[in-house]
Amino acid sequence: MNGTAAATGSASCRFAHYFVVCGVDTETGLEPDDGAGESFEQSPIRRSFKSRVVVHYPENTERNPFNKDAVNMLCMPRGLSFRTQADRLDAQFHSFTIAFDNGTRSYGFVHTFYEEVTSAQIITAMQTLYQMHHVEHHSSSSASSPSSSSSSASSPSTSSMDSLVSSLDESDVESLAGVSACLGCAGSFDPARDTLYVSKALCLLTPLPFLQAARQFLSQLHQAVTSHTAPPLPLESYIHNILYEVPLPPPGRSLRFHGVQGPILCQRPGPGELPLGEYPLGEAFTLLGVDNMVQLLTCALLETQVLLCSQDYQRLMTVAEGVTTLLFPFQWQHIYLPIISAPLHHLLDAPVPFMMGIQRREGAQRSTLHLPHETNLCFVDIDNHLVEAPEDLPMFPDQTELIQELSEILLRFGLPPQGGVITKPTTTTTTTSPRLSSLVLEDLMEDRRNGNLGGEELAVLERLQALARRCGGGKMSDEEKTLGHMFKEEEELKAAKLNIQLREVFAGRFSAMFGRYEEFVIHSALDLDSWLSNREGTFSFDKGSFLSAQPATHLHFLSRFLETSMFSSFVDGKVISRWAVREPLQQLFDNRLERERLYDTDEEDSHGCRYRKCTMLFESAQSIEQRLLKADHTAIHPHLLDMRIGQGRHQPGYFPKLQADVLVQGQNTNKWSSRVKASRRAESKRSTVSEHSGVDNEQRQKHTFTRMNLCQSKLLDPSPQAITQTHREFVDGLLSECRLKTKRMLMERMGKESVELGQGEANITGLQENTLIHGLCDLLERTWGHGLQLKQGKSALWSHLLHYQAAQGKAEAPADSPGSNGSDQRTSDDGTPILKGSLIQDMRFIQTMSEGLSEVGQARAWIHLALEKKMLSQHLKELLTNQELLRQLYKPHAFLLCEEEREQFLFYLLSLNTVDYLCFTRVFTSISIPYRVVIIPMKKLSIAMATVNPWVCVSGEMGDSGVRQIQKNTQEIFFQCKNLGRLSTLQLGQENSGLLAKCLIDCVMVYNEITGHTYKFPCGRWLGKGVGDGSLERVLIGQLVSPGGEEDAGRWTGTPPELASPSQTVRTVLGSLGNRSRVLSVEVQEDMREAANNLVKHFHKPEQERGNLTVLLCGEGGLVLSLEKFLLHGFKSNRLFQRNVFVWDFVEKAVVSMETADQMGDLHGSTLTRGPPCDSLCHYVNAINASPRNIGKEGKFQLFVCLGIRDRLLFHWLPLLAECSLTARMYEEGALVRDRAAVHSLSRILHTLTEFTITLETALVKGVDL
Repeated sequence: MNGTAAATGSASCRFAHYFVVCGVDTETGLEPDDGAGESFEQSPIRRSFKSRVVVHYPENTERNPFNKDAVNMLCMPRGLSFRTQADRLDAQFHSFTIAFDNGTRSYGFVHTFYEEVTSAQIITAMQTLYQMHHVEHHSSSSASSPSSSSSSASSPSTSSMDSLVSSLDESDVESLAGVSACLGCAGSFDPARDTLYVSKALCLLTPLPFLQAARQFLSQLHQAVTSHTAPPLPLESYIHNILYEVPLPPPGRSLRFHGVQGPILCQRPGPGELPLGEYPLGEAFTLLGVDNMVQLLTCALLETQVLLCSQDYQRLMTVAEGVTTLLFPFQWQHIYLPIISAPLHHLLDAPVPFMMGIQRREGAQRSTLHLPHETNLCFVDIDNHLVEAPEDLPMFPDQTELIQELSEILLRFGLPPQGGVITKPTTTTTTTSPRLSSLVLEDLMEDRRNGNLGGEELAVLERLQALARRCGGGKMSDEEKTLGHMFKEEEELKAAKLNIQLREVFAGRFSAMFGRYEEFVIHSALDLDSWLSNREGTFSFDKGSFLSAQPATHLHFLSRFLETSMFSSFVDGKVISRWAVREPLQQLFDNRLERERLYDTDEEDSHGCRYRKCTMLFESAQSIEQRLLKADHTAIHPHLLDMRIGQGRHQPGYFPKLQADVLVQGQNTNKWSSRVKASRRAESKRSTVSEHSGVDNEQRQKHTFTRMNLCQSKLLDPSPQAITQTHREFVDGLLSECRLKTKRMLMERMGKESVELGQGEANITGLQENTLIHGLCDLLERTWGHGLQLKQGKSALWSHLLHYQAAQGKAEAPADSPGSNGSDQRTSDDGTPILKGSLIQDMRFIQTMSEGLSEVGQARAWIHLALEKKMLSQHLKELLTNQELLRQLYKPHAFLLCEEEREQFLFYLLSLNTVDYLCFTRVFTSISIPYRVVIIPMKKLSIAMATVNPWVCVSGEMGDSGVRQIQKNTQEIFFQCKNLGRLSTLQLGQENSGLLAKCLIDCVMVYNEITGHTYKFPCGRWLGKGVGDGSLERVLIGQLVSPGGEEDAGRWTGTPPELASPSQTVRTVLGSLGNRSRVLSVEVQEDMREAANNLVKHFHKPEQERGNLTVLLCGEGGLVLSLEKFLLHGFKSNRLFQRNVFVWDFVEKAVVSMETADQMGDLHGSTLTRGPPCDSLCHYVNAINASPRNIGKEGKFQLFVCLGIRDRLLFHWLPLLAECSLTARMYEEGALVRDRAAVHSLSRILHTLTEFTITLETALVKGVDL
């Protein structure tokens, strides 16, 4: 909703839409402004009163209806201000913006001054109020009245109209105090002694941000009012001229029109230039500093809540408009209110991203702001040059280089990059005395920052200072006025050139980051109707592929930015451009990218590998300079109107009552009016053509409204009905956002799981998953912050959890918690109690974590843990059962008190239980986790466990537990160790302590006592000497069984099980393969190809998504098992009772045969020749047999395959085994190993794996030094 861009296409042809006068309404009298938040202990002269729109012209326009209440509130945010002659009466300037529901904006420019009160009714009312206050004040505390009245003069609550106080420096305050002492107590009022003044505002509403031109026009209008000589024409002529006779300058042209006292110039960028932006970025950077401005822009790009704070309203607008201007080509999509008055402070409860500004009264502390939560809030104290960003804010890409480039530009213009310099106040000098002008110039000359000015600027300053000295005390000469005007024009030109150069730098950065974005836009719909109807269920941008093409240092920022509304809106605009005219900003950005590609020959730079400075700085500045130095067009001069005689008579110091009949509508007697009409006719023709060209404007407008969550026009309505409706929309928006977020998380996660099932390609990385979960945490924080009574801490959710924990009471033991019993309370081997299950116990674990987390960090850790346990919805439901606590903490309109929406919200969160997340395990890697390991023997032989003394070593993606000995006669062990991450392998062994020390193990179960994850490690084999393959140690591969705490969570899960270690059933089948003469060789070969293909896909995935390599090597369906099938095909067995056969027997005998090949080769007709592959095969087999580990024949073959694939030797060894003379004796004629084509094909498949670097887990290669 960037008004600059949006207005360019839809604004009318007039320069201004409305002229407005706000002030006191003598008919209604004085009405206290209850919403101003002021105390009645203040003197009435220091209180705020309700202002009114006195007049506005025209009455209404067709496309931009006049919002009377909103304009009045924004023209005078603090209401009416009264002053006496003892106070400073400087005029003030500020601006504002109003957003419309269609996404366009209007800009308001306000010149506020003080006018003497002539109404006896108002003077009497003020006198009465002061007398009542005086009596009440002295009766309550007569002793403290002198001190309290003196303090009221300087207290923050008595600050003057709008932001006048912010314009006073220390010397001004001291001089003002001196004057007050002479004329009586400040804040007092006596009609016999004092002259009463009241604030009045002149406002101009324009479709585009013509800041300088509107400011000059209003200033000249006010100067004409205060001048002792009447203006050449009645004021109505100038107002009528700017409303009806001054057109918008054409794109790429400048326009000169006439104010009361001189010509005024405005310009408009051309089609290929950045949109109009006149708010001084130099002032914003000077106030905050380059570092803070980049940080603030990062917050805006990531759509955090941005709250600006300053005493000066114009500073709020300058910073807010500066930030939104720098977002090009993106547009802020959420609440945008750079100025909100006290009646609108309820909007600070908004549970959506916003950019808002509030006035900070002098002396007010940061802690006095009642903000419901600050988890995702960026607080900007403009006056104190401070930016408080949210936690975990990523750095802007190439931030260091960007700051350096911006700093160089600022230094060229004589501005300090570090910021913190107080800029000129927003007072408007009208009849400033020469003495004051001289003082200002001396200050400028002595200011340290002018040391950076060029000689030209200093020369202008010296000439102006000399003129001020010669001035003495009389009126300024024509020469002085000319030089002053020239200096002012130079300053405006300098500010305009600085603006465009700073904007070009940021535009260049976005061009570098998104220069190839069009390649990743997905066009899946056939027409606009189908796209709109399936908008939520389709992906319009390939985020995974886009991120994979970006530098690693940019990923943290970009992964979060791709999830924002402004980026989604940008991509949607690109998709819609297939059927409709592109939006102006997008068309401009695309054209700039196309032009850059034409001139860009450096392929390395074009992919964003190296930071490049902006090359368009001087070209862009030159275009603006040409327009500002010479006007392309001149508007018609103001002229006499058909007015009644006697109207508009000049009275110095008083703004006249305007003659309404000549201002309500334009007098169509000039050439500009006819041009406006012709332009409107052309515009209507263009719209008709677009309708007939197949573009449905209503559909595009429908899409625009679907992006808008809130009715913008109602945000500025302070009535109770409007406030209720606004918060109702907030509630609906939160529910809709929760539905979309959970749906997106499910779709992305299901997409990943379909890849694991072999049903598609990966389209998400672990970083993206973390980003989605971060977004969920933010949503929960905003939901819990909506309607909060009082700020309880930075995290609204954690604050609620603490209240709930306190309400449950300390006496509640873990054993009494819901869903657990006394038998669930366990201790680890070091005596530490193990927590399980409930919401409170999860909280206690988070509180005892040694991570040093803040409140926000603790809340996020709790959400991550609950999500991983599949208990998030259940925990939140339990938290919300305490209705008394809810009513105590929240206002009636809060989301959590809307029962129906709350239940739907929890239902959407419940849907996340259908997929598995390891977000807690993988984020909090340094914490200590308690594990429980249980060995499960075959039921019939479970008594054999009493004869063995087993040990285990659990390994995961983050390390291993070390060897843990299990006590005799027990089948389980508890231990606590550093987080192992997702578990992958388990070494199970026993000490050989006799002939009976053997057992048949079914599986081993490992439980993570914090996350509730259960891992199953199937075995199905004997452990002991003289049975099976005689192994005393097994390496088992695990699978995640039930990540949820609920019994049926495992049934709900959509996550496919990981490949586990081969079970006994599989081994039995393998053992009989040698005797199955009819086994299809095609199946065996297909399994081998699939296992190798899985390894290739593993290495082509992003590193953070590769999963566990051990599973692909040694798990069920892995490379080891597939190769074992291949070598067992057609294997002869002479054993009578069909006992299992082992491939390792063949490998051992083959090696022995090779070692004697020189003597036996000719006898057996072998074609085998001795060489390095043969030597390495013999060396590896002998080393494995010599290993001190007793891992059995199956374990040795597994080690043989893993080492061969790691060292890129396996594809050499297979042909050697096939050509061995022993092969013909041990294999049937139809065996695959005797088929040259099959062996050659398998060797080529294995050769494809040599391009990857394979790192084996320590558990697999322990004890073998190769």
